[in-house]
Amino acid sequence: MQMIQVVFLTVLVFFVIVTIHEWGHFFFAKRAGILVREFAIGFGPKLLSVKRGETRYTLRLIPAGGFVRMAGEDPEIVDIQSGQTVAVRLKDNKVTRIFLDRLDERSDVIRGEVTAIDLEDRLFLTLNVEGAAERFDVHPQAFMVTKGKETQIAPVDRQYGSKTVGQRAMAIFAGPLMNFVLAFALFAAYIQMAGVTVSNPDHLLVNSVVDGMPAAKAELKKGDRIVSVNGTNIGADYDKMIGIIGKSAGVPIKLDIVRAGKAMELEMTPVKDPQSGLGKVGITAAYPTRSATFAETISGSAKLMKQMTISIFQGFLKIIVGDFKLDDLGGPVRTAEVTGQIAKQGITQLTSWAALLSLYLGIFNLLPIPALDGSRLVFIGLEALRGRPIDPNRESMVHVIGFAMLMLLMLAVTYNDILRLVKG
Repeated sequence: MQMIQVVFLTVLVFFVIVTIHEWGHFFFAKRAGILVREFAIGFGPKLLSVKRGETRYTLRLIPAGGFVRMAGEDPEIVDIQSGQTVAVRLKDNKVTRIFLDRLDERSDVIRGEVTAIDLEDRLFLTLNVEGAAERFDVHPQAFMVTKGKETQIAPVDRQYGSKTVGQRAMAIFAGPLMNFVLAFALFAAYIQMAGVTVSNPDHLLVNSVVDGMPAAKAELKKGDRIVSVNGTNIGADYDKMIGIIGKSAGVPIKLDIVRAGKAMELEMTPVKDPQSGLGKVGITAAYPTRSATFAETISGSAKLMKQMTISIFQGFLKIIVGDFKLDDLGGPVRTAEVTGQIAKQGITQLTSWAALLSLYLGIFNLLPIPALDGSRLVFIGLEALRGRPIDPNRESMVHVIGFAMLMLLMLAVTYNDILRLVKG
């Protein structure tokens, strides 16, 4: 049951972080009047698909992100040429369906040869019906139907490229922005759950116990109050406790603790850490806490946002200067592995980790790397400076190449993660 719960929480963390990011894009695109064709979580083949309103919501196989497909970003509509025979269905004297195949099977339609058509500006088409030209107005939400697939037309004012620089920039920036908002909220929730350290603490509490280590075997529990080690009173001196345990590798020690008001004595033998050579029993300690006030929650969340942001950029700096190995990078597999390990520690620690992941996703997406939101914002910024847009074909090529490179890196990192797991 615990394993099922850990897997569920791990999947939930990924789902929430990616969904809030894509919802940011979706909300501000819709607010600007852009037709959003698809809201997808994941990449690759579709697992689930449902359409609500103008948007199709999909869950895809590869859990490595998501996307919001806006009208005008990709060549998504089949081109209709003059001389092509089509069938149209009308409602209130406007075309609502344009059929491109299986015309003889369509009922309640008008068939004819296209002589003129405009599905972006003037929204009309003219058909040669039995030798007579007939002009039809096209509904702005009409569909083109071919091979059993319906695609809604996108008039110019519903396309991404027709919007102002500010509207497009907001639709792109909103994804990372939502991750920052989520990170702040999750850090605040973490502070509320974990509390803040009391002033002038006089004792230490067991904060976590590592499975398989001497403390776990001796049944030391999280929340136990540490009184003394080998008869030496610890008080709130964390370094004193670590020092005594560190000098006792392979030598049994006694811990006097208080659990639920009852004094207890536990015996365990620290194991020698191969790197430091010091004794370890597998615990972390913390000072006693109290409930955080509203002001402490807000300021504490802001402080954590600042500290984690600095730490993330320090990690990026190591990559830039080449001070890293492939094993230092982690893809979806390692992230899922770590998330699962933290989920075992409880909802409090998982909330803090989810906040960090959300913050990281927001920052990473703002990097000026082709195919990421940051790169798209760079192109929008250049357009604002130049007074005219960059050639869409060149921009698309940059993003396609960038996406391919990111996928290659993702495959390499994922392969390394799997190999590391297999080797243990």
